[in-house]
Amino acid sequence: MPIGDLAPEIALLLGAVLIVLFAAFTPHERQGWAAGLALVALALASILSVLQWQPSPVLTFSGVWALDTAAVAAKLLVLLAGAIAVALSPDWMRSDRRHGEYYALCLFTLLGVIMMASAHDSMELVVGILLSSTASYPLVAYHRGFKPALEAAMKYFLIGALTNSLLVVGVVLLFGLVGDTDYARTAQVLAASPDAAPLALSLAVACIVLGLTFKLAAFPGHAWMPDVAQGAPAPIAALLTVAPKVGAAVALARFVTLLPASQWWPAIVALIAVVTMTLGNLAALRQTDVRRLLGWSSVSQSGYALMAVVVIGAEPQALAALLAFLAAYLIANLAAFAVVTHLRGRTLLEDYHGLGRARPVATAILILALLSLTGIPPLVGFFGKFLLFKVTIAGGYTWLAVVAVVNTVLSLFYYLRVIAVTMFKPLEGEVHVLGTGSWLALLASGVLLVAASLGAEAGLGLASALRFVS
Repeated sequence: MPIGDLAPEIALLLGAVLIVLFAAFTPHERQGWAAGLALVALALASILSVLQWQPSPVLTFSGVWALDTAAVAAKLLVLLAGAIAVALSPDWMRSDRRHGEYYALCLFTLLGVIMMASAHDSMELVVGILLSSTASYPLVAYHRGFKPALEAAMKYFLIGALTNSLLVVGVVLLFGLVGDTDYARTAQVLAASPDAAPLALSLAVACIVLGLTFKLAAFPGHAWMPDVAQGAPAPIAALLTVAPKVGAAVALARFVTLLPASQWWPAIVALIAVVTMTLGNLAALRQTDVRRLLGWSSVSQSGYALMAVVVIGAEPQALAALLAFLAAYLIANLAAFAVVTHLRGRTLLEDYHGLGRARPVATAILILALLSLTGIPPLVGFFGKFLLFKVTIAGGYTWLAVVAVVNTVLSLFYYLRVIAVTMFKPLEGEVHVLGTGSWLALLASGVLLVAASLGAEAGLGLASALRFVS
């Protein structure tokens, strides 16, 4: 059990502790330096994660920790999201006296998320979810004087408390059935007696799936997402709409591969996917708040991601499709929120009137991001969705792919509505923006989106090598 197997996680943990100590003894005007420390910790964790990439996946720490290509890819995506969110934060948080502590909470949140992606034991999964949740609750409410932030944090906390309780109940039930929390042992016991205690097993699986819908922002644990997208600090909204989704999707896919083939879970997850994507798109249609619109869009994107989970045991390329789609969504959504953050969190649709004339570069990045979220070729979002539809049909769920295509067409209406007002409505007043730091982070997110679109074919080839440890 070499300690190096946890090197990326240790880098984040030590970085967070160092930032807490730095913030405690540093005056207000230098609190922004903590962002640099956070970026160094994220860069170090990313390098250490790349070094863990190996063609032969292994289990470590007595089988509770997975070192496979899927976990490494998820870590890199989560760390990328964290880096962009941190880079957007100094200009946004400059006037806040507790600026330094904010970055430590960001690192703790990311640490919990990558634990979810690597957990090969149900108790490790619980620890990861609880850590990411408890660290992110105060981040949502960081602007204590902003009522929508407090409302969003309270809703986020209450839904999290309920769904996390269900998750723990499911883990306890599963432990009672198999006598172990280790995934490998669980799979062995369930394969040996697939018809034993079907009701208890079904209840345990249902509780665990419902618990993970909270971090996925999927139905029925989705209601916090639009409020957090609207009320949290904009960089945190960017982070929480993407990072937990990556960790939870990989964790759910890893968990369902343990279940007997005769179980009913694929049909239930397919139903959750349909409700999630349809509800998210229908709710987004009537939004006049851009941040809230992006929140409901995030809900709908969770429904698409669940399509790959439905066929994870039936189609060999389902895992590759899942992570390719998550990568495409993460890059596009971060770019969209980078624009929102640079515009000082301008949130009403009317605030974007004539933006194309006042801020053409920011508008171009926003348009590319929204078109990628829709799935318009040749942007990276198209390749992610195409691969999802392909594996869903190959896995025998053609009807689910048809529903997803209809929802994709539906989403085009509200994304185009935002694009239309930026280009065809007259400019109303001066457009104020944040400083140079947020501008550089915005440019970086835009360059990343373009580069990912140009290199999508090579990325799909890399994704085909992703797999879980046996």
